[in-house]
Amino acid sequence: MTNPFTFQYLESQIVSATKFGYKFIRCEDALDRSSDDLARCVIMRVDIDESVEKTNRLLDIFARNLVKATFFVRLHGPYNPFSFANYATLRRVRDEGHEIGYHSEVIDESVIWGEDAEQCLKRDIHVLEAMLDVRILGVASHGGRTGLNNLDFWKTHSPVDFSLGYEAYDDSDRFGIFRRSLYISDSEWTRWKCYRNGEIVSGDHRSLVEHLEELPPLVYLLIHPETYFGSHVYE
Repeated sequence: MTNPFTFQYLESQIVSATKFGYKFIRCEDALDRSSDDLARCVIMRVDIDESVEKTNRLLDIFARNLVKATFFVRLHGPYNPFSFANYATLRRVRDEGHEIGYHSEVIDESVIWGEDAEQCLKRDIHVLEAMLDVRILGVASHGGRTGLNNLDFWKTHSPVDFSLGYEAYDDSDRFGIFRRSLYISDSEWTRWKCYRNGEIVSGDHRSLVEHLEELPPLVYLLIHPETYFGSHVYE
């Protein structure tokens, strides 16, 4: 099967989801809300791993379809969030009503730089808040090429320790979405994968719409701008 992940395909998935009666919301909209309150919601999470430029294409799709999302931004990855073009895009994310969160790499930073991970996190949040004049409520741990697991930081820390509302995979009473939802991700790049209530469903590579045909009460959807393309995967 050829790679289906065109921008047109993504928009068709979103349009179909709304026809099933689902509403796309931000991670922050799920804070302190019960599963019943979130019935027929898709919590839309976007991890900007490599391409801020392609984020503009997502924003166009979201604007046409009244989608609100949370965008997690890296500070130490392959793109410069302070570049003229990227800063303009991130400001657009903010100004169009989407949430901005921090895509954390604090274990990587700590090992590479020999610095304290807590201080790295505090500094990164401060920089991102000052840069975009936003309040950061959420952190999503990035999985990179170091072989380290940035989620390990949260085994001994809590979001509240840093005046945060949530970590994207936490199991807190305030958030805990991963453990009480159908989680669908494009992070295998050429096919979908899913977890049900925090447990991976082996071999299930159905699309968002194929899952929604079963009307799951709560969906947590993760996508990446660089997954999608217009005419070919090497754009």
